[in-house]
Amino acid sequence: MTTIADDFDFIIQPGWKGSGPDHWQSHWQHRLGAIRVENANWQQPDLEGWLLGLDQALQQAQRPTIVIAHSLGCVTVAHYARRHPGRIAAALLVAPADVERAFVPRELMPFAPLPRQALPFPSRVVASDNDPFCKSSRAARLAGYWQSPLTWLHQAGHINVASGHQQWEEGLDLLPPLLERARIQTSMAA
Repeated sequence: MTTIADDFDFIIQPGWKGSGPDHWQSHWQHRLGAIRVENANWQQPDLEGWLLGLDQALQQAQRPTIVIAHSLGCVTVAHYARRHPGRIAAALLVAPADVERAFVPRELMPFAPLPRQALPFPSRVVASDNDPFCKSSRAARLAGYWQSPLTWLHQAGHINVASGHQQWEEGLDLLPPLLERARIQTSMAA
């Protein structure tokens, strides 16, 4: 992974309430030397503010950028891609939140409707078959909308600390194929 990763910068896009120090995103941030999106308020998410936070993180990058998003962060990336199709090289979208589900917390409602356009960059959705915040049928539909390959994790909950995903070393294995696809697309665009 090191030689491929040398071609890219990484951005960590947390979800609602951020990703604490034990979350796999925080571990990956340190391991990959990633830029972390900073938002004014992780508790009361604001779509425009979150898009600005992602944009500011992308402006810090020196090379083509891979965004590693979790939960509401995945939805943020999809909204951002619709407005700025050429800014992201690739994205790993882990446990996307279904902001259109019944009984969705009101804080997440401004992120609906979910973008339904194909993402203009290589991506991969990683979903759990028992995620309480996105039914498997919805995760499959999102992957279809975004034309993103889908990796299923069995009984992995929301793929967060509460479901036992702190370091999540095996998740890092998903990066090399994604980075290779991004490298091919980047070289074709050059």
